[in-house]
Amino acid sequence: MGQTRARPPISDTAAFFQAIAGFAVAALVMLGVGGTAYHFVAPGGWLAGLFERSLAGGLAAVLAFLIIGLCVQLARRFIPVGSANRRVELFAYGFAAAGLFYAFEYFANGGL
Repeated sequence: MGQTRARPPISDTAAFFQAIAGFAVAALVMLGVGGTAYHFVAPGGWLAGLFERSLAGGLAAVLAFLIIGLCVQLARRFIPVGSANRRVELFAYGFAAAGLFYAFEYFANGGL
């Protein structure tokens, strides 16, 4: 087994800016998840749009989403852990990007 080299300690200012950046990303992820959930269940939102034309079409779309979710859950056992960590990061940064979009939309238009 190879020896790992210890990283030199970071300065206080670098640690402070890393903490600020981590907090900003966490806040954007929370805003992204909350904004997406709001757009999904809001009156006139995405879920209402699915059922706008017919009940059968809306139920078919919801069933398709459930089947896709089940397939993703079952596929997790066949995907190596190393690549799973990258996908989780991509998922989190995707919600952070959505949170940035929702924050911009809120400040530009005065609401979601």
